[in-house]
Amino acid sequence: MAGSEGWCAGSAGTAPGPSRGNGYAGRVTTPEAGQSQAPRPEERLEQAVRAAEQALIEYEIAVETFRVEVENFARLHEQRLGPLYTRIEELDAEIAEAKAARTGDPEDIRRAAEARAQVTPIPGVEELLHGWMDGDGLFPEAVAMLTDQPVRPPQRVRPSEEARKLYRELARKAHPDLAQEEAERKRREEFLSRVNAAYARGDEALLRELAEEWAAGPVPPERRPSPVEELYARLEWLAQRKELLTLVARELEDGAIAGMLRLAPDDPDGLLDEIAGRLRADITQREAELAALLGQD
Repeated sequence: MAGSEGWCAGSAGTAPGPSRGNGYAGRVTTPEAGQSQAPRPEERLEQAVRAAEQALIEYEIAVETFRVEVENFARLHEQRLGPLYTRIEELDAEIAEAKAARTGDPEDIRRAAEARAQVTPIPGVEELLHGWMDGDGLFPEAVAMLTDQPVRPPQRVRPSEEARKLYRELARKAHPDLAQEEAERKRREEFLSRVNAAYARGDEALLRELAEEWAAGPVPPERRPSPVEELYARLEWLAQRKELLTLVARELEDGAIAGMLRLAPDDPDGLLDEIAGRLRADITQREAELAALLGQD
């Protein structure tokens, strides 16, 4: 994400100057010709706004892509590895209880009680909340419903290259920041929320349908020139929006899930498989230890 810093520097560009041909006629202009070639005073400012808008859209695409990957990794981490962690905690409790039963030591008994408390659900919680929650918190389906996230889990951490391509194209075309009228902005926001949900699931077919829908939809009116004051206000808003996205990106990057993703940036799904293999080995070791304890005289 660090590569997106300095997104607005130099974006205004340089207005083209008059021709510097070697001919004598090229050095003589009439007042009328000079007036027709003179750029509008706000032209460079408008160029800066356009460049800043495009830079912000690209930055938002990068942040959203990263957010989807982090959230998908977190969800798949829980779905694939959660049962293995639960099994390890249960075996740890059974091992501690077997040791306490054998030694009768008060300290071993205390440790066994603590280990069992870690895996015992809070009594009555699931019944009270009608299956929405257990001792570990809300079920993933409940969280998805409450946060308007797709209930259907993602198939993999990183959506396919085709899905990523479709998402980027749609985000660039339909981004709300390109709208000038409030009604058009709302239309784009609603459409882009559907695009984001489809991308989070890696749903290529739905992304293609959305691309066709956008292509057939109303063409937004051509952008009208804005007064200089509005252009400055627009630049200020874009800068504030960029700072907000920077905070979001930093929060994502500082999280534990992003730290795990950095261990395998090219194959996050493979990292989950690797961790699962290690956990299964730990389970096998604990099962052997428990069997040895229970088999002792």
